[in-house]
Amino acid sequence: MAVLWLDEISADDLETVGGKGASLGELTGAGLPVPPGFVVTAGTYRSFIEDAEIDDELFAAVDVDADDSAALAEAAERAQDLILETPFPDDLREEIVASYREIGDGEAFVAVRSSATAEDLPDASFAGQQETFLNVTEDGLLDRVRECWASLFTQRAIYYRQEQGFEHDIVNIAVVVQQMVDAEKSGVMFTSHPSTGDPTMIIEAAWGLGEAVVSGAVSPDNYVVSREDGDVDVTVADKKVEHVKDEETGETVERPVTEEKRTERVVSDDEIDALVELGERVEDHYGHPQDVEWAIVDGDEDGTSSNGAESGDSEVFMLQSRPITTIGEAETADTADPTEGVADGSGSVQAAAGGETAEATGDVLIDGLGSSPGIVSGPAKIVTKLDDLAKVAEGDIIVTEMTMPDMVPAMKRANGIITDEGGMTSHAAIVSRELGVPAIVGTGNATTVLSDGQLVTLDGDRGAVLEGQEVDPDEETEPVEEVRPKSPVKPMTATEVKVNVSIPEAAERAAATGADGVGLLRTEHMILSLNQTPESYIEENGADAYTNELVEGIRSVADEFYPRPVRVRTLDAPTDEFRQLEGGDDEPAEHNPMLGYRGIRRSLDRPDVFEHELEAFRRLYGLGYDNVEIMFPLVNDAEDVYAAKRRLEAAGIDPKKRKWGVMIETPASALSVEEMAAAGIDFASFGTNDLTQYTLAVDRNNENVADRFDELHPAVLRLIGDVIETCREHGVDTSICGQAGSKPEMAKFLVEEGISSISANIDAVRDVQHEVKRVEQRLLLDSVR
Repeated sequence: MAVLWLDEISADDLETVGGKGASLGELTGAGLPVPPGFVVTAGTYRSFIEDAEIDDELFAAVDVDADDSAALAEAAERAQDLILETPFPDDLREEIVASYREIGDGEAFVAVRSSATAEDLPDASFAGQQETFLNVTEDGLLDRVRECWASLFTQRAIYYRQEQGFEHDIVNIAVVVQQMVDAEKSGVMFTSHPSTGDPTMIIEAAWGLGEAVVSGAVSPDNYVVSREDGDVDVTVADKKVEHVKDEETGETVERPVTEEKRTERVVSDDEIDALVELGERVEDHYGHPQDVEWAIVDGDEDGTSSNGAESGDSEVFMLQSRPITTIGEAETADTADPTEGVADGSGSVQAAAGGETAEATGDVLIDGLGSSPGIVSGPAKIVTKLDDLAKVAEGDIIVTEMTMPDMVPAMKRANGIITDEGGMTSHAAIVSRELGVPAIVGTGNATTVLSDGQLVTLDGDRGAVLEGQEVDPDEETEPVEEVRPKSPVKPMTATEVKVNVSIPEAAERAAATGADGVGLLRTEHMILSLNQTPESYIEENGADAYTNELVEGIRSVADEFYPRPVRVRTLDAPTDEFRQLEGGDDEPAEHNPMLGYRGIRRSLDRPDVFEHELEAFRRLYGLGYDNVEIMFPLVNDAEDVYAAKRRLEAAGIDPKKRKWGVMIETPASALSVEEMAAAGIDFASFGTNDLTQYTLAVDRNNENVADRFDELHPAVLRLIGDVIETCREHGVDTSICGQAGSKPEMAKFLVEEGISSISANIDAVRDVQHEVKRVEQRLLLDSVR
């Protein structure tokens, strides 16, 4: 049989259903509240690759030096392609679909999760190494199953297996298909302290689906529960985003948390009691401390069967349980000398070092949640890269926005890790403990407060980061007592404030502004720097070289900002700029190039060049840069949008899976935005320079009329306001990337109209952040008065 139901599975079936499947089967059999589902067995995966005769080629492809990043990337791509390009046998297809239809008596939203046979072992968690897909329906089910199989051969999974000493050909993978719990709140729970094994439960909670917590996308609330006396220590976080099911599309989307809920406590005392009870039951069942994923739903609205543990009007469901793999790596509190590691009132820290006492006298810079124990010192390295972590050397301390499994190779080189986002139960935090690397997560602002090369000391158990190198990296130390002064932070706003980037070389400076992403990255500057027109460069160097130039340019910016979004505008240079380049003699001579052969009209007219540009985006997505968004310039109407969408599809880019949108630069596009929304755009971004000159018939470069150029003209503002209102009605984000967004008067107008984001020049980002915050606070006060 290709499929086993959860109620048929026990821990004895580990080799058949993998760690996740076996755990869910055990929990179901123990009467714990688990949503219904089934497992596509590991034997099914093995039969799939053997019957298709791709197994030998598959394992040969990944027999590489995992420390060679180029070879590792090539091996992962080849292995995954082998699986994804192999068709499903008809009998297997029918059995999986028939089983799916039994869940929820028909059409259901399910979670599709990988379950490797070497996963969640007592000495190796394999956390985050394979894929999970949420809110999947029958149409996408089989593709998601195959993608789970392929995820056995991602770069990080190949690397991790080699580091753990597992042969690739002995690790199989099952796939869990389980009814979704449409969670109001969710998170992770350690039934004992993950570092010391103390009788302390740690619960982390956020709004919406739990993927935001385990992926590190949100800093969750932290509840520390003493199992001896029931005391609860509550730390309420600023939860900026949540992962929820989009009611129209059924897809899982990330949305901002409403202002009133961002700093609201997620779980009540009754819900904590229910979670603690379930945690004790599952720990008793396994006889070992557990790392549990859970979800809470409204009992009257949940679509699953009512088998959750009741807590007031809510039900608690268990989604996964795995053994904690890191207990025993640190000395317990009972055996530590209470006089060691105590901070005095001035911020001086006493830490035991090799039997002697080292005094740390530096100021506390930031604090967060200690997720992996130990005191370490070293130079901070600000990192937002996935593939290029070469700047991290032995003994450095990684400072990044959120911990990710892809960082494991660099974690092994680093002395410690500090992150802006994430909780101590995120997947990468688990791996950092497994590697024995001290870590602090959820600081909120480490990447903006700390700077490259700055010497810092971090306590990975208590969560304090101090200034200066206070500890010899080779000396063992006891944790310091936590000191929690207030740290300066950038203004937090509901309206995102992004930054415009003209050249990739400015990416590092742009990222240092603390912007929420890149609202406009111009590709034309990458092309113009070649000193040849695209046609001339391709003819001389080949299409692949042209595409690689774009890939490397965009990639350097996407690296600096990851996982924050980078909105890339396709080619938009006017003909007068191209005429100055080699090959420019073939460019048309235009009286007014700004009204001429540029933007999407040029791209659609020259599809042979445009396809190479889109190929760059396809490659970037293949490399894992899911933070890259595509923006088409100078569209006039829905016809332009549909034509561009067809080009995306022809290039192998699925418009339903990638974020893409348009520039609103002409009155025609502003008046046609409703039809463009129907065409499937995800966002509309105002280019106010062009929108103003086209609306007012004023050339801002013409000294005779330049004084009449006014982005705040009532006609321009009316067009902008109407577009924002229409887009809000159709679920389309709006933004502004023209220079007008840097003006306080424009920022005030945009926030009041409800724009999603404002993108400003590098030197104006901080001013816009403060202006946006002032406007938002005034609006909030007006609403309560």
